[in-house]
Amino acid sequence: MEGFDMTSIFADVANLAEQINHSTEAKEYRKYKVHLQEHAEVQQLLQEFQRVKDDFAEAQRFGIFHPNYHEAKAKAQEYQQRLNTHPVIAQFRQAEEQLDQLLHQVSLIIAHSVSESIKVPSNQLQKQTRNQSCSR
Repeated sequence: MEGFDMTSIFADVANLAEQINHSTEAKEYRKYKVHLQEHAEVQQLLQEFQRVKDDFAEAQRFGIFHPNYHEAKAKAQEYQQRLNTHPVIAQFRQAEEQLDQLLHQVSLIIAHSVSESIKVPSNQLQKQTRNQSCSR
């Protein structure tokens, strides 16, 4: 068994990371992330959503027995919908999804170059997990 040339591996990884950072997907993601962070309306909406989400989390502690449970849940869902349909957030999420797809493809290539039997999480599983954490 041959030893690994870790210096060469680290150099290859650094080169790959640089190529990913210079990709259109990464550039678009960074552009929309900055736009999202600088957009006053979006920031206000995100702060309001966080407050509403905290209120719902408090109501969830007691479940349907909390006097404002249904109201808090409806308000949280309303704000989630407002976030999902806001054009600036939608642009950011689309750019994020495209970068995610690129990174997933790279991980598949790396994993399968080692062995076809290596399991790599599917994008669908990652999306479901992300959506569940957003809706809570």
